[in-house]
Amino acid sequence: METQCNEGLFVFQAQNRRDVVATFDGGTLSTDGGALLLRQVEQLTDIIAGFAKCFTDHRDPDLIEHTVEQLIAQRVYALALGYEDLNDHDQLRHDPLLAVLAGKDDPAGNNRRRQRDKGKALAGKSTLNRLELTPVRANSSSRYKKITIARQAVDKFFVDVFLQSYDKAPRRILIDLDATDDPIHGNQSGGFFHGYYGNYCYLPLYIFCGEHLLCARLRPSDIDASAGSVKELARIIAQIRQSWPDVQIILRGDSGFCREQIMQWCEDNKVDYVLGLAKNERLTRELAQDLDQAKILHEQTGKAARVFRDFTYRTLESWSCQRRVVGKAEHLDKGANPRFVVTSLPAEAFDARSLYEELYCARGDMENRIKEQQLCLFADRTSAATMRANQLRLWFSSVAYVLMAALRRLGLKNTELAHAQCDTIRLRLLKIGAQIRVTVRKVWVLLSQSWPYREIFTMAYRQLQNLRLIPLRC
Repeated sequence: METQCNEGLFVFQAQNRRDVVATFDGGTLSTDGGALLLRQVEQLTDIIAGFAKCFTDHRDPDLIEHTVEQLIAQRVYALALGYEDLNDHDQLRHDPLLAVLAGKDDPAGNNRRRQRDKGKALAGKSTLNRLELTPVRANSSSRYKKITIARQAVDKFFVDVFLQSYDKAPRRILIDLDATDDPIHGNQSGGFFHGYYGNYCYLPLYIFCGEHLLCARLRPSDIDASAGSVKELARIIAQIRQSWPDVQIILRGDSGFCREQIMQWCEDNKVDYVLGLAKNERLTRELAQDLDQAKILHEQTGKAARVFRDFTYRTLESWSCQRRVVGKAEHLDKGANPRFVVTSLPAEAFDARSLYEELYCARGDMENRIKEQQLCLFADRTSAATMRANQLRLWFSSVAYVLMAALRRLGLKNTELAHAQCDTIRLRLLKIGAQIRVTVRKVWVLLSQSWPYREIFTMAYRQLQNLRLIPLRC
C-alpha cells in the first residue's frame, strides 16, 4: 500500500516504531544564525560603512527604500555567507536575519510601499544590479542607474582598514605581490588567452600585508604580471608612511615581479625587497660547485639536500647595477633544483639560508589568501560584460574577505578557528539554523541548544564584546 501524504507533508523511512515526518511549518527560520558575529565585527570596525562612503547616490531620497549602505551590506554579507550570485537575492530578500544585518528597521518587510514587496525587506537582484551597471558619469539626471563609485576612494579604503587594525606602528611590515588567473565566462571586455594559465582570463593583481588585503586590481591578461605594480605600490606605501613614517617595509614577490623598474623604485624610495629570480645559464654556472655538493649530500643521506650561496650579480643588459643574489642549490630525488632570489637586504640582517627559507618562502601564505578570496568568497564570479562591473564584483568579494578576516583576527583568536580559512569559519560558525521572531522591541534569534560549536561562538561573542570601538579613519 502506498504511503499517503498531503501537500507539505513528507514521510520518510520510519525509525523503528516511530514515523519520520517533515513539514515546512517550523516558523520563520534562517540558515545563517551565526552571522550575528559578522554584524558585531562591523559595529566595531565600520568596514562596510567605510566602503559605502566610496559611493555617491544620485537618487531622490524620497523615492528610495534601500540606502546605498543597506544595498552594499546586503551584497557583502551574502557573499560572506556563501551566496555568490545576484540571482540568490530574489530568495534572500525574504530573510529577516539578513535584513537585520543590512540595517533594516523593518526586518519582516511589513511596511513596504508596494503590495508586491510586502514581506520582502531586502532588495531584489534587479535593484542590486544597478550598483554594477551604473555608468561612470551617471548623475541625478540619469534615468535608472544613479549610484557611482570613486575608485581612488576604494583604493584608500583598503589601506585605511589595514592601518586601523594596529594599535601602534609596527617596526617592520612585509608586503606581498602576486598575480593570478581569473577565467572569463564569455566574450567579455579585457579577457585574452594567457599561455601560462592556458585559458581566456583576467589577470588580477593582489597586494597583501599578512592577512590584510591592500589592493585587488582587475586587469586584462595581455600584460606582464608586474604591469602597474609600481603605481599601486607608490600610492599604498605613501599612505602607510603618512601614518607610520619610520616603519621598515620589505617587498616580496616571485620572479614575475623581478623587474628593473620595481627594484629601482624600491631603492629610490627606501623600500627593501626580496624577489624571485628566474634561473639562467649564468646563474646556474655560479651555483655549479654548490649543486655538486648538494648532490653528494643527497646520495649520502637519501634526503633532499640544500646548500646556499651568497653572491653579487648583474644581468647583461636589463639591470642598472649589481645586486645581492642568494642561490639555493637543492638536490631532490628527481635531480637538481636550483633557485634564486635577489634582494636589497644586507647579509648582516639576513644570512643566505634564513633569507630564503624564513623570509622569502613565507610569501607562499599569500597564495592561501588569494584562494580564500577566489574559492571561498567568489572573487572569480566576474561574468559581467564590462571591466568596470567586474572590478566592482571583485571589490565586493574583497570587502567580504576583509570582514571575515577581521572576525578571525578579533573574535576567533585563541580558538581552534583562529587560523581557519573563510569557508571553514562559514561552515562551522555562521551556517547555523535559527528561528527568527520579530516583536515590537526585539528581534529574537533562537539558536540550537545542541550546536557543536556553541562554545566557540560564545567565546567569539565575548571577545568582540570586550573590544573597544575602532572607528575607520577615512
